[in-house]
Amino acid sequence: MHGFGVHTSMWTMNWDRAGAEKAIAASVKYGMDFIEIALLNAPAVDAAHTRALLEKHNLPAVCSLGLPERAWASVRPDAAIEHLEVAIDKTAEMGALALSGVIFGGIGERTGVPPTEKEYDNIAHVLTVAAKHAKKRGIELGIEAVNRYENHLINTGAQAVWMVEKVGADNIFVHLDTYHMNIEEKGAANGILAARDHLKYIHLSESDRGTPGTGNCPWDEIYATLAAIGFTGGLAMESFINMPPEVSYGLSVWRPVAKDEAEVMGNGLPFLRNKARQYGLI
Repeated sequence: MHGFGVHTSMWTMNWDRAGAEKAIAASVKYGMDFIEIALLNAPAVDAAHTRALLEKHNLPAVCSLGLPERAWASVRPDAAIEHLEVAIDKTAEMGALALSGVIFGGIGERTGVPPTEKEYDNIAHVLTVAAKHAKKRGIELGIEAVNRYENHLINTGAQAVWMVEKVGADNIFVHLDTYHMNIEEKGAANGILAARDHLKYIHLSESDRGTPGTGNCPWDEIYATLAAIGFTGGLAMESFINMPPEVSYGLSVWRPVAKDEAEVMGNGLPFLRNKARQYGLI
């Protein structure tokens, strides 16, 4: 998980053979260092096919997911463990390096009240079991802090650190996202500094999830702080162009956030790469 990557939602959210071929070819064309694959339906993924494509192009991969309602860790820990173990196995079979994202809950999971100790205990138990399974498969796990409108459980870098340390496994890390940080943190720098000891992965996403450089994310503050802490993890551009209805619902995206792939990859990608070079991150 090093260098500059892209979330494959740029081209597809359906990781079938056609989606894999399209997204991997495009990622290679744009010279990405790695890709992030959304595992919305892990059991259906042709892992051997994906692995062959990744190895052919010498392209590392990270997988990500949010738990479906039937497997929300806070209330259905056994189902969550089962779901994560399948996803971990598929991640390993594809030859990917890590499984990250909202592995502790659902995108759109909210109870309407603050989190309870029981919910957090269930999540910690699930992640402890999942981390042990992942360790056997050579996989790292990432906890992504997301905004309050998508999940009520882990919203800030400090909360993600707290859960990582509560679990205590050496193969679990913090995953930040500039879109969520722009909502939740008291300054992007503070979120990065809070997570610095466990931060290995960050989504670079604009304030409206559209084309980076066209919104109000404080990019110089973000990059300068990453440079200051000596960040060497994955920098993954995330902008949603192709989303199925269930994902759009969970993310509350009701209108196009960017014109098309050409706009995001032609303008947003160079913007983010140039900033990364400016601050010595790539």
